[in-house]
Amino acid sequence: MTSIVRNQWYVAAYGREVGRELFSRTICGESILFWRTEAGEVTAMSDRCVHRRFPLSQAPSHLVGDTVVCGYHGFTYGADGGCVAVPGQTRVPRTARLKTYPVFEQDSFVWVFIGDAEKAEATAIPRAPWLAQDGWTTVSGMEPLAARASLLVDNLMDLSHETYLHGGYIGTPEVANTPITTEVDDAAGVVYVSRHMADAECPPFYAKSTGITGRITRWQDIEFTPPCLYKLHSRIAPVGVLPDDDGTDPDAFHVEVVYAITPETESTTHDFWAVARDFALDDEGVSDFLRESNRTVVLQDVVALDVLEKVLTGEPDGYQELSINIDTGGLAARRIIARLAAEGTGEAAPAAPPARTPAGVRSPAAATR
Repeated sequence: MTSIVRNQWYVAAYGREVGRELFSRTICGESILFWRTEAGEVTAMSDRCVHRRFPLSQAPSHLVGDTVVCGYHGFTYGADGGCVAVPGQTRVPRTARLKTYPVFEQDSFVWVFIGDAEKAEATAIPRAPWLAQDGWTTVSGMEPLAARASLLVDNLMDLSHETYLHGGYIGTPEVANTPITTEVDDAAGVVYVSRHMADAECPPFYAKSTGITGRITRWQDIEFTPPCLYKLHSRIAPVGVLPDDDGTDPDAFHVEVVYAITPETESTTHDFWAVARDFALDDEGVSDFLRESNRTVVLQDVVALDVLEKVLTGEPDGYQELSINIDTGGLAARRIIARLAAEGTGEAAPAAPPARTPAGVRSPAAATR
């Protein structure tokens, strides 16, 4: 059974990546060509000429106005994927048409719909508005991951690994030692995991960007919309400083960490990351520091997950992993992703093994938020 969820929107690129140069990226095993029309609209179509399958992103293929000319034999395609000219004849074969994909630009991302295009309009695209919103400054990037998407989901849903894998950047002892709460909104398909630290060491990532000295109140509130968009709502403030009764929070620093998790294939992933902040908006030094620091953290994850992929690929069947309290969010995410994958193929989702809900954690099957 495939691990890739189809009939879903996935982030294919940042808007800044797509322009008047032919650009290709493999999404869920499908090689897709992206480019902008002269009016600025993003197009997405198969990156294979219908004639001899030459990649249209490969030079000397090129754009002429709003048409793509194949660099092998000259087949020419319009923005709707239809072939408009072929070499040596005036008649264009009726079947000379590229597969096209629904696309949508939102929150600095270019989203593409994989699966049955007729279902695109009825399928919601999750939001990350801070990435392109006044009052916030964002740094972002993408790293290729030689590991399946589910390993990145597991990684992000359990932040206790920060203490051990990311010490000296974002990890402190309190992250691993503080219990979590897990809630699931099954109707909306969203998993929430929260870890609130009342008195914690301030890691360099926040000390150097905010200027806070001493210990801090640190909140980590995860909001994951399987299978594709992860948001970490981070709140940093001096110890004892809480939001006001009206919900405003003027004395805290807020950071929105966003990951778009896009399968490239069954065993490789595009790891899009972004960090938005509501402080030091025009400080290029802070932006440079956060960009480089977060990329370092992402690359630490990449190294670990690439190793895990090799381990999983080479291990014998029947290995039983152990899960504990901190895994409740990841297990809930797995369950939703398995259901979505089954719905996309028409198969039944695999039955989840019976599990005891850890003490102090609301049942993922019943809790709502």
